Amino acid sequence: MKAPLAFRLAARELRSGVRGFRIFLACLALGVAAIAAAGSTAEAFRQGLASQAREILGGDLSFSVENRDFTDKERATFDRLGVASYAAGARAMAQAPNGERRLVSLRGVDDRFPLAGAVKLEGAQSLAAALADRDGLPGAAVEPALLDRLGLKLGDTFEAGSMTLVARARLISEPDGLSRGFSLGPRVLVRRDVLERSGLLAPGGLSNRAVRIALPPGQDPRAAGKAVQAALPDSHLRVRDRLDSAPGARRLIDQLEYFLGFIGLASLVAGGLGVAGAVSAYVSAREPAIATLKALGAESGLIRDLHLIQIGVLALLGVALGLIVGGVAPLILGKIAGSSLPIPALFAVYPWPLAKAGLFGLLAAAAFSLIPLARARATPPSALFRRAPKARLPVGMETIGALLSGAGLAVLAVATAPTPLAAAIMIAGVAVAFGLLAVLGRAAAWTAGKARGLTRGPAKLGLANLAGPGSAARTASPAIGLGVALLACVVLIQSALLAQVSDVAPRTAPAMVFTEIPADRAAAFDAAVASVTGPLNADRYLRMPFATGRIVALKGKPVDVQAIRPSERWAFDNDISLSLLASAPQQAGTVAGRWWTADYAGPPQVALNVEIAEAAGLKVGDTITVLILGREIEARVAVLRKVDFGGFGPNFALIFNPATLEGADLRSVAIARLDRDREATLTRKLGQAFPGVNVISVREQLDAAAALFDRLALAVRGAAAVAGLAGLLVLAGAIAAGARARAREAATLKVLGATRAQVLTAYVIEYGAVGLIAGAAGVLFGFAAAWPVVVKVFQATWSVDWRGVLSLLAGATGVTTVGGLIAAGLALSRRPAPVLRGD
Repeated sequence: MKAPLAFRLAARELRSGVRGFRIFLACLALGVAAIAAAGSTAEAFRQGLASQAREILGGDLSFSVENRDFTDKERATFDRLGVASYAAGARAMAQAPNGERRLVSLRGVDDRFPLAGAVKLEGAQSLAAALADRDGLPGAAVEPALLDRLGLKLGDTFEAGSMTLVARARLISEPDGLSRGFSLGPRVLVRRDVLERSGLLAPGGLSNRAVRIALPPGQDPRAAGKAVQAALPDSHLRVRDRLDSAPGARRLIDQLEYFLGFIGLASLVAGGLGVAGAVSAYVSAREPAIATLKALGAESGLIRDLHLIQIGVLALLGVALGLIVGGVAPLILGKIAGSSLPIPALFAVYPWPLAKAGLFGLLAAAAFSLIPLARARATPPSALFRRAPKARLPVGMETIGALLSGAGLAVLAVATAPTPLAAAIMIAGVAVAFGLLAVLGRAAAWTAGKARGLTRGPAKLGLANLAGPGSAARTASPAIGLGVALLACVVLIQSALLAQVSDVAPRTAPAMVFTEIPADRAAAFDAAVASVTGPLNADRYLRMPFATGRIVALKGKPVDVQAIRPSERWAFDNDISLSLLASAPQQAGTVAGRWWTADYAGPPQVALNVEIAEAAGLKVGDTITVLILGREIEARVAVLRKVDFGGFGPNFALIFNPATLEGADLRSVAIARLDRDREATLTRKLGQAFPGVNVISVREQLDAAAALFDRLALAVRGAAAVAGLAGLLVLAGAIAAGARARAREAATLKVLGATRAQVLTAYVIEYGAVGLIAGAAGVLFGFAAAWPVVVKVFQATWSVDWRGVLSLLAGATGVTTVGGLIAAGLALSRRPAPVLRGD
């Protein structure tokens, strides 16, 4: 059976290779590879989490409470479920014999720990051997960072609160470390009975208890967790099961996949001009053949099908190349990174991320290649023979197909994003930016046409080229501008957040935080601080009572956590910090309401963080019930206040009037501003007079955060550069597509007496102007996208890395200028006579 004519003609055309479609293939492959690599890497992390879910959690089910121990009833309930392992946690200051001190996170475990996975140690045969008593002193497994900081080696003793411990092993990793999250200090593992005897778990301090349970085979952990919560409704237990062992890590993976995939999608959109340009150039070169076919009676459908088959085959080839690169890239990452990744990963070839990336690529190819075909099909043979201007864009199958494909791209992006609303906003932003850049390119061409009459020589030639129908301002500037916009957005967000961590926060936040200050020695503690810092004032030192509590009811009704958005549940499914103040502080941040007076002794009143109020639908005058120290206290909302948790002030989610907890022996927290030298001096002095007070160096935490953020930002900036590369491919495509016309133009100029320098100058002016315009517009769009992210999402101070922005602008201008020189070099490399005879 004979193949249809369109297929036979397309097969003949394809035998000549992919010349003229290299940019087409590169643009498609680049975007598809970026999306496939992001999806495959994220899926590798998800599968890694799923495969080690039991080890990450430390069992099948986990329950935890803050600042209290489990009751006998709770323990009996847990023990009936399966094998239970109990642990406790607290913070304390570790001190070496040389006087060096460091805050550590202590964890006491029983002899059943761990129920799943294994603790990795160095220097000890087993965990039991590392934690055993020898010569009357308990052992400890400590993170290497603590040994380095305190100048210790294995076998040395050190103090941790009231305990004397022996460092008997290096703690490399714990199987459930990922599920427990961030730690303020190096981790120290001891026996639970040792920690319980230390006094660090006493009521009023900051501590936690957790139990991990290994369920019998076949039992549903989620159902078991819900059954325990129903049986113990007043316990306010925090429950987690192996089906969601590390929710924070999972959310991070989802967001990272979406962000990197979005960059890939933006690269596809930017590269879409390269796709359209390559198809237009190919169709333009085929105009004589198309005209001949039409003159011989070929129907428009045959012309469409002939080229659609070719483009379809080449699109499949480009997508396949992208899928190969995107599928292999995570495997290479796994080989390079090995076991150093912070999250477990199973690197393999996963079908769904590749299928999704392939669908994105095919939709992009259709959206940007069908329009040129529509114009070629609608142009009559006489116009094609004369190379007259193309017909106006007809409304037909191709146009409808292009519109549907573009809409499909947007719908697929939104449907597969973890946050559809954010995805819709980002897609709309890219579409608007792309449209505005296209309009700007045409406006630049129109302006150049008006301005060329005011110039002479090479400048006039350059402006004339800029105004012409083949101008790079029309073809390449949208893609270049979009690439610069994405890079600028990433650079501005990165620089602003890094400045927040390394510059703004150190100026506005305390340098040190002190916790576990005994109530009966508060005045003595103030005096010890003043002996180092000088006279105390509210601008440099604040001390406040401290407790934690959980909001259990709103307006008299139990809290329904499911009715609150996940991003705002932090204040309702955990214990939160609170304090007592007699009157409004200096940095009150009052938004609504009025503070109580210093002599107020009536029913409990509370100053509430406005974000919590908005999440719960509360206003001044409403009531909340808070579980504090085992008592449920109902208080009227007297004040709504904006809390700057990173600033220097009473940064508590809840502040009550003092009579609310009258008689309670609350410990205090304090914050102070001082330089590095005094920080070290004060830390040593407090170690002698107040060994039980925990000292947190905010400066150290900020330095560590800045270093980590800088490394992450480098990787994200590298990913965003993919969009810039797509813009360069479009520029290369524009140069290649116009090579024939440029050669004819250069030949004519040389025949008319133009020098090589004049032609080069004209091209530099044309392409340099395109780079400057597209770069400046991209930077402006980057500003517009970065500002709301920094100010509204991260609530950070807006700052601009002018060096990075100017480097982007100079880079865009320089690269396009080099492109102009390349275009001029190609045009001038051909002798005039053959070029003009060929036409």
